[in-house]
Amino acid sequence: MMTVKEAVVARFEEILRSRNISANELANRAGVTPSSVYSMLDARRKEVSVNLVKKLCDGLDMSLGSFFCAKVFDELEQEIQ
Repeated sequence: MMTVKEAVVARFEEILRSRNISANELANRAGVTPSSVYSMLDARRKEVSVNLVKKLCDGLDMSLGSFFCAKVFDELEQEIQ
């Protein structure tokens, strides 16, 4: 089962690949430190900040709505049991 954080990372990786953008370039575009981006991409980190996601989306010139409008999020299982 994929977590929300894993889905966010997968979505950013998909976008970076499709646009041929490196994590460093994304950081520069978003006005955040490269370590913030690499930390978010790190599988050992369990959480991701919505504020960071917003900044990264701004750097990609994309809305939060278009970021989250992806199949990877539709397929997440309900976390409340």
